[in-house]
Amino acid sequence: MARPQRIVLVRHGESQGNSDDSVYEREPDHALGLTAKGLRQAQKTGAELRDVFGDERISVYVSPYRRTHETLAAFGLDPERIRIREEPRLREQDWGNWQDREDVRLQKAYRDAYGHFFYRFAQGESGADVYDRVDAFLESLHRSFETNDHFQNVLLVTHGLTMRLFCMRWFHWSVAEFESLSNPGNGETRTLLLGPDGRYTLDRPFARWRTPEPYGPTG
Repeated sequence: MARPQRIVLVRHGESQGNSDDSVYEREPDHALGLTAKGLRQAQKTGAELRDVFGDERISVYVSPYRRTHETLAAFGLDPERIRIREEPRLREQDWGNWQDREDVRLQKAYRDAYGHFFYRFAQGESGADVYDRVDAFLESLHRSFETNDHFQNVLLVTHGLTMRLFCMRWFHWSVAEFESLSNPGNGETRTLLLGPDGRYTLDRPFARWRTPEPYGPTG
């Protein structure tokens, strides 16, 4: 199995929804694009990624949302060195379709009290639901490592919660550990680096906003 040297996860740049949450009342979540600030964030991240990847080839998986596609385009990666696949399993957590602003605020308060992993938005998903589709994506990703033409790098252009859940699944973190971590900022990266022992390590941790509170020894 030819595993990649790096698996880089990137959160999209600032979106219209990050800047003004009232936009969800008028536009579907998947259709929201980047703000001018978000474009600058993506361009800055792209310059950093180009330095990291150099002349190496990159297998790219991008969430089907407009803001992730715009983020990827802003990276300015050499089209001759990348292979791009749109991957719906890397999409944002579904919060329902047309969103009532006040209802979403109330549900977010419920989620904060109930727990981000288990709380399911009305007509939407829980963090556990997203975990399940990330798990299914990881099975596909591991199978791709078995092909003869797999590239040295994997790049996932996705969303903050999805990034945390990807790492939770990969490193076998507990629910308590997941609940203690904050999302990365817009345009931020986390990289899984392959070591000489054949194991991956995370280049830097997620910010922790509280001490994990496990129910038992597995936490």
